[in-house]
Amino acid sequence: MIKHILKRLALLIPTLFGVITLVFLMIALAPGDPARVMLGERANAEQIAQLRAELGLDKPLIQQYGLYLSRVVRLDLGKSIATGQQIAREIADRFPATIELAWYAMIFATIVGMLLGVTSAIRRNTWVDYTTMGGALVGVSMPVFWLGLVLIMVFSVWLNLLPTGGRMNIRYYFTPITNFYVIDGILLWIKEGTPKYLWSAIQHLILPTIALGTIPLAIIARTTRSSMLEVLQQDYIKTARSAGIREKRVIYRYALKNALLPVITVIGLQFGLLLSGAILTETVFSWPGIGRWIYISIGARDYPAVQGGIIFISTFFVLINLAVDILYSVVNPKIRLQ
Repeated sequence: MIKHILKRLALLIPTLFGVITLVFLMIALAPGDPARVMLGERANAEQIAQLRAELGLDKPLIQQYGLYLSRVVRLDLGKSIATGQQIAREIADRFPATIELAWYAMIFATIVGMLLGVTSAIRRNTWVDYTTMGGALVGVSMPVFWLGLVLIMVFSVWLNLLPTGGRMNIRYYFTPITNFYVIDGILLWIKEGTPKYLWSAIQHLILPTIALGTIPLAIIARTTRSSMLEVLQQDYIKTARSAGIREKRVIYRYALKNALLPVITVIGLQFGLLLSGAILTETVFSWPGIGRWIYISIGARDYPAVQGGIIFISTFFVLINLAVDILYSVVNPKIRLQ
């Protein structure tokens, strides 16, 4: 088991090296002069030359890459051109918002997706099955930004039930404690005796959680159904049923447990992909996370911020994959024996 984990950790190095290289080349080989784009058309030659020197753009490409790689290894992602802040600080300030949204979206997608997948499998070829899988097909095909706008139109504009964006009601004087607003709301409820902060945080989470979680929900539902159908055909399930064991126990204790292996992999991969999907969701709902920050940085031509944001998200995605590999080996005895 330890050997398996160490092998997976060793694979992280070339993977992250490849990500860093691709991100650097993506920005360095982009058409146009990044310094001129950052400063705008009114910048003079002296200002452009100064910024090129600060960014190391006046050096040969291979030397630029060496300097950039050495900074990244030291966890120095540079400074944002737009704000002048350290990019690592910018990411640290916004990461709790993104991880909170992704976490609740994944919980929503996992619970509802697995429930729909199991229900569809045990009622195969019925109207329940067709409706569930048809809905999953629509969900996986629906653009996140379009769904987000529809949710805002229906629940915020027409029904006036939920806020259109942000993380907390702007009328509240709110000082974050952990930067995870649901947790902060609970802590303030205990401290001040009022649940208004918690309720406001939950209200602001509902629509972006649904928008971000719809696609992984559909994928989890389809994967759970396929895996359950395969397991339900196994001899030990037939034996359990013939022994008189209750159907719910057969389904949820024996069948679902053994059907979870491919579902765990899908859940892990989808959680990593949620960070990339969060760019659109955070933009639509004005959610102050890393995704919206990257979007704004792209519009401002803040290339160091874009590079730092992409590297961070890519690294997080790779670490999620590692965690899935380890969890898979824990759940699957065959991998442990190998």
